[in-house]
Amino acid sequence: MLSASLKPRSSSRPTPSARERSLVPIGMATILPHAARRVRRLERDFLGEVGRWGYEEIILPTLEYLDVLAPGLETELVEKSYKLADRTTGRMLLLRPDATAQIARTVGMGLTGSMLPLRLSYRTSVFRYQPEHAGRDREIFQVGAELIGVDDGAGDSEIISLLIECLRAIGLRSFTVSVGHVGFSKGLLVRAGLSAQGQKRAEQAVARKDLPRLEEVLARERVSKTLTAAILEAPALYGREEVLERGRALAAGDPTLQGPLDRLAQVYQLLCASGYHESLLLDLGEFRGFDYYDGVVFDVFAEGVGAELGGGGRYDHLIGRFGHPLPSTGFALDVDRIFHAVADGNGDEEWLRAEYLVAASRRGARRVMSVASQLRQSKSRVIQCLVKGADDKVLTDAVAMGVAQRAGAVVVVGAPGTAPDEVLVVDLPIKKVGRPRAKTMKMKDLVALARRKRRSSKDPS
Repeated sequence: MLSASLKPRSSSRPTPSARERSLVPIGMATILPHAARRVRRLERDFLGEVGRWGYEEIILPTLEYLDVLAPGLETELVEKSYKLADRTTGRMLLLRPDATAQIARTVGMGLTGSMLPLRLSYRTSVFRYQPEHAGRDREIFQVGAELIGVDDGAGDSEIISLLIECLRAIGLRSFTVSVGHVGFSKGLLVRAGLSAQGQKRAEQAVARKDLPRLEEVLARERVSKTLTAAILEAPALYGREEVLERGRALAAGDPTLQGPLDRLAQVYQLLCASGYHESLLLDLGEFRGFDYYDGVVFDVFAEGVGAELGGGGRYDHLIGRFGHPLPSTGFALDVDRIFHAVADGNGDEEWLRAEYLVAASRRGARRVMSVASQLRQSKSRVIQCLVKGADDKVLTDAVAMGVAQRAGAVVVVGAPGTAPDEVLVVDLPIKKVGRPRAKTMKMKDLVALARRKRRSSKDPS
C-alpha cells in the first residue's frame, strides 16, 4: 500500500503491534503527507496531460444501487463488492468496484447528452474484497480515461497513445505496453467447441496465462490435439511483427480470427508511425480480466513491479447494457503501482514544507498573523508560530524551528532593533555553523520578493 512506502529507513522504530495494525481495515491505506504530495502531483500531471488531449474529468459516486450497476459487472466482481442496505429505500448499495461500468451506466442512461465522441477522465478509488493472503489492496486508487463513440483503429491508437504520453508525463521512463485482441483467443476457444462453463474457465486461464490450467480445461472438454496445440501456443505469442505472421498461420483463413489480427495490425502500424514502437509489444494471448472487453486490449508493465500497472481496451457492448450501445475504449492505471514504479529521486527531499516560517515571541502574535497573511497573498506557503523564551533568543529558536519544518526562509517579527514595518529574514539552509546571519527587510520588499519567486518557480504542491 502507499502508506507502506513511508516507513522510515531507521530500524529504531518499534514494529506496530497486532492491535495497532487492526485499527485500519486490511487492504486500506493511510496516505501520509510526503506520499500524499507525490500522489497529488501524479494525479495533477495525469489530468493535465489528458486535458491537453481534450478529455474532461468526471467525478463518480462512491455508492451505486446494486440492481442498477449489476448489468455492467461480471458475477465474480459483484461477489467481491462491498454491499450495504440503503436505509431510505431498503435497496442494496455497493461501494463502486469498477469505474468503467459506472461511466458506461452514466453514458448509457443519457446523462452526458448526445454529443459524440465523448472524452472523459477520472481519478477515483474502487473497492473490491481480496483475501488477506492475496497481497492485493481492497481500496485501489485509479486514474483513467475513456473514449466513447469512436469505432475504428484510430480510436484504439488514440487511447494507447494517450496512455503512453500519460506515463511519460507522470515520470515513468521505462515501460512496456502489451497489446492484443481478445477476439483472437476467444475465436480459438470458440472454434474448439467448448461448453459455456468450459469457455469461461479457459478464458480465465488465458487471462492469467496459466497454461497448465488451460491444458487441463481443454483435456476435460476433449478438444482435439491440433486445436489444443494452437490454443496453448497463443498465450506464448508475444513480440513484434513476427507475432502477426504466426497468428495468421494459426488462423488458417478463419475470418473470425483474421478480423482481430487485421485490426491489431492496423493499430500497431498507426502506433509505430507515431513513434511508439519501442514501448510496444504484441501479445496474442493478451486477455483482460473483465468480460466486457471485446476488441483491442492492452496492459502496462514496468521493471521492478510484479504486476501490471494498469491497462484497458475496447468494450463496444458494455454501454448497451444500460441503454443505447456505443463503441468505446479506455484505460485505468493503478496509482499505488505507478507510485512505486516512478523513480522519486530527491524530489521529495528537496520539497519545502513552506517557503516561509514567520515567528515572533508570544507578545507578537497579532503581527505574526498579519505578516503571514501578507505573504500568503503572494501565493507562498507560510507556517506561522510563536517562540517561547527571551527576545534575544527568538532568532536562533525560530531558525531551529524553520530547519525542522523544512522552510525556505525564516521571518522574525518584532525583533529588537527593527522598525514596525521591518522584519529579520534568514535564508535556509544555513551553510556555516554559528549564530545565523539575518538581513533586515521592509515588509513591502519581502512581499514583492515573494511574488517574484512565485512567478519564476514551479509550485511542487
